Amino acid sequence: MNSHITKQRVYVFTGIAAILYIALGLIFADDFFTGTFFNSDAFFGTSWLSWALLIAIIGAGVWQASQIADAGVEIKDTATTTAGQVDDPIWWRRLLGNTYYAVLWLPIRFFVAQEWLSAGEHKIRGDGWMDGGTALKGYWTNAVAVNPETGKGPITYDWFRDFINYMLNHEWYTWFAKLVAVGEFLVGLGLLLGALVGIAAFFGTVLNFNFMMAGTVSSNPVLFGLTVFIILGWKVAGFLGLDRWLLPILGTPWNPGKLVHRVDTPTGAQPTHRTA
Repeated sequence: MNSHITKQRVYVFTGIAAILYIALGLIFADDFFTGTFFNSDAFFGTSWLSWALLIAIIGAGVWQASQIADAGVEIKDTATTTAGQVDDPIWWRRLLGNTYYAVLWLPIRFFVAQEWLSAGEHKIRGDGWMDGGTALKGYWTNAVAVNPETGKGPITYDWFRDFINYMLNHEWYTWFAKLVAVGEFLVGLGLLLGALVGIAAFFGTVLNFNFMMAGTVSSNPVLFGLTVFIILGWKVAGFLGLDRWLLPILGTPWNPGKLVHRVDTPTGAQPTHRTA
């Protein structure tokens, strides 16, 4: 089954992406567009970034549409004929693997990035994270506490409580707090810039998972769910970003990129990098 991607279709994708970004901000964040516009003490936690990223989504979509010829681009969809293989729906294959659909990933990418950047900046610039880890010590202490009347606490699994207690007793919070703060910020930066999106998203889910295991709900379930989608779409989610160049250069374990794959050449000949 073949179809055409046209300028008009990409404009529609862009409109959908903009609406989705607005919806995510209004439903899952407080004062996403209406809060303090700018605060130098919370650079990534104010509404200027929300508006800037909304404009970026629209601009990226318009730019991508401008790269398409007036006649459009034909997309060929071929079903897998390998025995035992179950095909995905065409729309799902395109969403996860076709770069012309990349603008649809921007609202999810930007929303999750903004949440991580804000959280990481707060920890890096605040007290108790980069200067000894007392904030993380307090968080872990509250997480492992057990109500003497009910015998239960924020943590459901005893093995995880024992693990947190082990880290507390060995004062791991003194260095682990820095890892959390910087890690949150780097996850957000990677998603914002579209740099190694799949890796950044994976570590984002690791953080969300551990926060939830420690009994903290907050925005973690929402971010975890959205980030799983980014992981699924890693091949194109960062195409409107640095992954447009990074993925072809670095490649994947099953398809080495230009940086690591060299074509064998006769003795005395100049080696060349693979270009496709």
